[in-house]
Amino acid sequence: MGTDSVSVTTDSAGVPVYLIWGGRQWSVAAEPVRWFERVSWWERERRFPLGGDKRIDLEIWQVQARLGRNPQNALTTFELIRERNGAGWSIRSASAAA
Repeated sequence: MGTDSVSVTTDSAGVPVYLIWGGRQWSVAAEPVRWFERVSWWERERRFPLGGDKRIDLEIWQVQARLGRNPQNALTTFELIRERNGAGWSIRSASAAA
């Protein structure tokens, strides 16, 4: 799953607005895209989560962000994973625009 921990600030609707990664602030510069992916829970846990109310899908956000607030800075595309139960965020991938 995600490899790098990241701090994400969201708006009132839960949409990412800012990221802090590697001690630097990134501003989301385009409308983020969200989707869900099915988790193979049996590969991570011995039993299905008790009660069946635990989330078994990953919430993924793709955001385009730039370092700081300077609109001249290049965009970087991040795939962010919101951890279960809102326990935090991690970066699955980051790629700079060519």
